[in-house]
Amino acid sequence: MNRDQLHQIIELGEGFTLEFKQSLSTTIGRDLCAFGNATGGTLLIGVSDSGAIVGVKNHNKLKSEIQTIARSMDPPLAVDIESVGDILCIIVPEQHSKPYSFAGKFFIREGANSQQMGREEIREFFFREGLIRFDEMPCESFNLLRDLPVARYTHFAKIAHIPSTLEQLQALENLHLIRQGKMTNAGAWLLAEDITTYHTSATISCALFMGTTKTRILDRKDFATDIHPNCESAMAYILSKLNTEFIIRGARRTERLELPEAAIREALVNAVAHRDYRATANIQIYLFADRIELVSPGGLPAGMREEDLGKRSVPRNPLLFGSMYRMNLVEHIGSGIKRIRDLCREYNVGEPIVECTPNWVTVIFHRPGQVAARAREMGRETEQVTEQVTEQVTEQVIRLMEVLGDDPANLKTLMDRLELVHRPSFLYDYIKPALAAGCIEMTIPEKPNSSKQKYRLTTKGRQILKQREQKP
Repeated sequence: MNRDQLHQIIELGEGFTLEFKQSLSTTIGRDLCAFGNATGGTLLIGVSDSGAIVGVKNHNKLKSEIQTIARSMDPPLAVDIESVGDILCIIVPEQHSKPYSFAGKFFIREGANSQQMGREEIREFFFREGLIRFDEMPCESFNLLRDLPVARYTHFAKIAHIPSTLEQLQALENLHLIRQGKMTNAGAWLLAEDITTYHTSATISCALFMGTTKTRILDRKDFATDIHPNCESAMAYILSKLNTEFIIRGARRTERLELPEAAIREALVNAVAHRDYRATANIQIYLFADRIELVSPGGLPAGMREEDLGKRSVPRNPLLFGSMYRMNLVEHIGSGIKRIRDLCREYNVGEPIVECTPNWVTVIFHRPGQVAARAREMGRETEQVTEQVTEQVTEQVIRLMEVLGDDPANLKTLMDRLELVHRPSFLYDYIKPALAAGCIEMTIPEKPNSSKQKYRLTTKGRQILKQREQKP
């Protein structure tokens, strides 16, 4: 770090990743610990709270004391220390051995302050970082004598390919579904006659809406037995609402669903396997005239970033996931989003959009079958309707290019300029057609899902706008 970079950092002021210290204080251990439990950070010694540079002396001695403090943490904390003029810079990189404790206490960063975590905060932190697995915890309300009838176990053993020679309790212990004489949460969800008995939000809700908004609901179903029939019933419900094309070749007639069944199934079982079961919400499936949304509670699991989707997999519920694999609900371990995208490309339909927030993951499939459906209703050839739709999309792309202007902008800025509020429709009707037509491009094409992603006009886009301006 050079002096110019240092001054730029100081100008930002204290915050979540930056702390000022006028001198080495007794609180430095808690600050370093808090940075370690967060996303890392920088601590500057020799800068007052107001940002004034006061400097410190004896850097070598201070460096030794700070390294001793960092090593005294449990586990030892890795820090980088360097001198920039009279200021000592302590950089805490993002750590991978969380949680860290100092003097037997846990600290976390809250805004510009370091706070000691209470019992519930520590518990939540362990869950959030994936250090405690909820699916592996005992289900206290499950009684092995009362809630494990022979018929339920026999059904599970059949679909989970458990040899009939194994005694049921021994088999469940071997699968780690029973631990220390108690059924785990994963075991309860897999063997439940009514899953709400043990977890009220572990159900799947499906809803069919008229049109493209939630204004009018046409049908709704909730599925609340155990996980296997819940998945199968929800899948059957989705398929019953999709359009099917009948293709006649000679004397043979084949049927083609408007979306690939395997891709929808993969998205559904991934939602069931990877959702946060501590959340009070359930899995929600919305069917609209133009799209299907599968909404799973809980953001991405610890260790996963949005740009990792389709490249790597971090299971939130590994015990449950392993059992679902035995039951052939999950076909490929770790395939996830990549498999869904590949299936859609092979089926010659658009890839789904994946939206991630801290509390939700939503997979959105666009329904291409609506073009053919409108063609049949209007008594026209499919090609004619496709041409009409293309013209409409072109106008939307032009509107997008007009508001984009000369400076790159992110999705939220563009939606605000167009006065749009429905993100999926904006992506399908504006962004994707504009990218496909080569009218706009991403500023970070190698990371299409980056939170810093912006869009800019291409040469082709500028030429189209210029030609329109020249028209009488």
